[in-house]
Amino acid sequence: MSSILGNRVQRVEDPRFLTVGGTYVEDVQLENAAWVVYARSPYAHATITAVDTSDAAEIPGVLAIVTGADIHAELGLSHHSVPTFPATMRRPYIAHDIVRHVGQPVAAVIAESREAATDAANAIIIDYEPLPVVVGPEASATDETLLYAEHGTNVAMTFKSANTADFSDCEVIVEARIDNQRMTAAPIECRSGAAYWTTDGRIVHYTANQGAHPARDAIAQAYGLEKSQVRVIVPDVGGGFGAKSRTYPEEVALAHYSRLVGRPVRWTETRSENMVAMPHGRGQVQFAKLGGTRDGRITAYQLDVLQDIGAYPLTGTVLPGMTMRMTTGCYHIPNVGFTGSSLVTNAASVTAFRGAGRPEAAVAIERLVDMFAAEISMDPAEVRRLNLVPKFVEPYKTGIGADYDVGDYPRALELLLDAADYPALRAQQAAVRAGGGNRLMGIGISSYVEITAGANPDEFGSVEMLADGRVRVLTGCTPYGQGHETTLGMIVTDRLGVALDSIEVIHGDTDLVRFGSLTVGSRSMQIGGAAIAAATTTLIDLAKARAATLLEAAVEDIVFDRDSARFNVIGSPQPSLGWGELAGAEPAPLVGECDYTAKSPTFPFGAHLSVVEIDADTGKTTLVRHLAVDDAGTLLNPLLADGQVHGGIAQGVAQALLEEIVFDSDGNPLTTTFADYPVISAAELPSFELVHMETPTWVNELGAKGVGESGTIGAIPAVYNAVLDALAPLGIKHLATPLTPQRVWEAMNERSAR
Repeated sequence: MSSILGNRVQRVEDPRFLTVGGTYVEDVQLENAAWVVYARSPYAHATITAVDTSDAAEIPGVLAIVTGADIHAELGLSHHSVPTFPATMRRPYIAHDIVRHVGQPVAAVIAESREAATDAANAIIIDYEPLPVVVGPEASATDETLLYAEHGTNVAMTFKSANTADFSDCEVIVEARIDNQRMTAAPIECRSGAAYWTTDGRIVHYTANQGAHPARDAIAQAYGLEKSQVRVIVPDVGGGFGAKSRTYPEEVALAHYSRLVGRPVRWTETRSENMVAMPHGRGQVQFAKLGGTRDGRITAYQLDVLQDIGAYPLTGTVLPGMTMRMTTGCYHIPNVGFTGSSLVTNAASVTAFRGAGRPEAAVAIERLVDMFAAEISMDPAEVRRLNLVPKFVEPYKTGIGADYDVGDYPRALELLLDAADYPALRAQQAAVRAGGGNRLMGIGISSYVEITAGANPDEFGSVEMLADGRVRVLTGCTPYGQGHETTLGMIVTDRLGVALDSIEVIHGDTDLVRFGSLTVGSRSMQIGGAAIAAATTTLIDLAKARAATLLEAAVEDIVFDRDSARFNVIGSPQPSLGWGELAGAEPAPLVGECDYTAKSPTFPFGAHLSVVEIDADTGKTTLVRHLAVDDAGTLLNPLLADGQVHGGIAQGVAQALLEEIVFDSDGNPLTTTFADYPVISAAELPSFELVHMETPTWVNELGAKGVGESGTIGAIPAVYNAVLDALAPLGIKHLATPLTPQRVWEAMNERSAR
């Protein structure tokens, strides 16, 4: 029997999604549920001087109005996601003295309908006294305006490598300021939750979230309950991308509102609320400096970053740590240094967004490598060849101190260049440039390595065989589009010899699944999958013991034939017992469990190449081709891996060319709808050309590494470099992203005017 693993198996989830449809939080039926709508601050920084709810309370259907003072008396301040964040920077559930960003909740209305709650929220009269506004991390770093006077500085956390790069021996030095602009995850399903109390004093909470158990733990902590007193259920989730990796205070407070009105309550933000108030991604300003010799050797690299974390610390606060870990990328650069500061600003908080600190590292080093190549008049591919870490199969320690597991970066680059026919592309570009005209052609390369499962190394997995031959799988992973049911089912099929359609995968319910962690950092298969694989091994051992009793043989003489999915005594094919027979032979369930802890993170890698054309009259960039080599170790399902890479590339291209959250000088968001925040679509993208490469890791028995974020990390610098390569003949050496038509057109015309 050949293994199902490694085959392009279609998702078993899809028939349900494409016929009856998914079940999302708003689809969950709750009898007599009330709606919650928040009144939100129109100011980025202000003192609240008065809140008048009298008119709002008279609107028919309003059940209760909760102010910041009300809920603060009951719940105090919300808890930090990381306990070591400054205690002075804890966020209130509802602002009651100071607002620190536009869109911060200042009152909650609970009403019979969403419409009544919205009307009442709009009728609340709130007086504000504006305060000075801090926009962007560079302004924050001056400490001229303190957002938390008692803290004494706007710095929430700092990072520093053991060494600082020494450039004294460099023949060539290039420098750049790089802005990884703020972005929004823009999930199809906005944040959504519902909660009620049971008669025995438990909270039941439905959430669109990336981790049922962490959500349960946060809610239990907020209400001073035991974890067993909270049940969290995550139904289908319409996208996460990191932004739903925490249950935010607006949602944690739902149980308080439910208790107040004595009935279930539900909340779903509008798209405009989502754009303004859901935590954003990126927001990192970098000052990069790279030096080397004129023959192409990189000998020194320093990266200093300022991280915008918004008004209250979230995951964005620790993102510079991830950037620091991946500072040198795929290159052998022992002489390297890093500093980072995470700074509060008057904007929505910053959290994880696809890649979470690793794309920032890749953008910095890959952009500087191209600038270095241009400075010494060497092809950027050749500079990479000269400086990539050679193939290694045992841990490699970088100059910054990270321990990579396995890698073959030179092969990934050569596979990419061969697939693209790189010499022919450069010849085509030379012909285009020689011919003149208004079409500018650019070619961009990136070589990248990233870290997956860099946090949350623990996961639970359970595999139970039922008497009717079906298999029940429990996983602590919480999917939101990745295809976990398919891939985890494939692992079970491979190990137990059962049919894929006989497997039920259960997730996202803290009463049914004993333990689970956040589904973040591209960790699901290498940790969640490894837990299921280990659980199948335990199940087979338990089944052998049961078969030994029934067949009156020693356990060590029992063998399992995967092809027939039956157990027999070694050397005697008959009699034999199947899974259903063994499961039904005793009252006790036949179940294998595993509490899995990963040995270490893994470090997927790859190389991307982009070809762009720029219309010199309008500045519009068209992505003509995009090729990608993404090595995620052993691919359990190449079809699903390709899908993850496709989505990742799209979000990377979006960062390079289109998407940006923008504020004015008063901290007012200017990108609050999809009319002014252009989410990328298929219309802006070519068909991607993917080249498979598999370098199995020794970190887990599956040999698997994460792939969910690789496409983003490789795509951003490749597209970035391609646009700047197209503009190079005009003397334009560097621009900030996103490389919108306006930004490119202005740069071309400014250069022309000179």
